[in-house]
Amino acid sequence: MYAAALQYVRKVSGSTKPSQANQAAFDAAVAEVAHATQHLLDHLVTNAPPKDREVEAAKARARSAERYGRVAG
Repeated sequence: MYAAALQYVRKVSGSTKPSQANQAAFDAAVAEVAHATQHLLDHLVTNAPPKDREVEAAKARARSAERYGRVAG
């Protein structure tokens, strides 16, 4: 979660490494974004069953084969 928050704050601030004067604000923003993201994920609900990666990959391969034709190999 921290890495995603850091990436977001870097993108929004336009800075990958803040100055010493801005370091505290930068770190606080990363912590707040990480907290808000975790809060969101903790409170999301769904009625849909979890997806199976293998099944989804097979569906994607079938769609691709239908769209582009079978590739020899």
